[in-house]
Amino acid sequence: MVDSSDRERLDSSNGCGRSARNELHELLEADELRDAALLVLANKQDLPNAMREQELSDRLGLDTLQNRQWFVQPASVRAGEGLFEGLDWLAHALGA
Repeated sequence: MVDSSDRERLDSSNGCGRSARNELHELLEADELRDAALLVLANKQDLPNAMREQELSDRLGLDTLQNRQWFVQPASVRAGEGLFEGLDWLAHALGA
């Protein structure tokens, strides 16, 4: 889950000199996750300054992921929107 209204936090390092993008890509390179599908819940879509799917996927570098299914689902936890749709995508991606 990503706070899609917080561009600064998404791009900044986490105190160790690594951005969320770098952290995500490093995590996905782990042997245990090499073939895992990736669902990104873009939370806080109810806010006017929220990043849309394309901007978020660009900032996270999702288009560089090869041999992996991924999907960015717009969501608003507060409004209860997008969560079921994201989980439906994930279930389909996993063949359930």
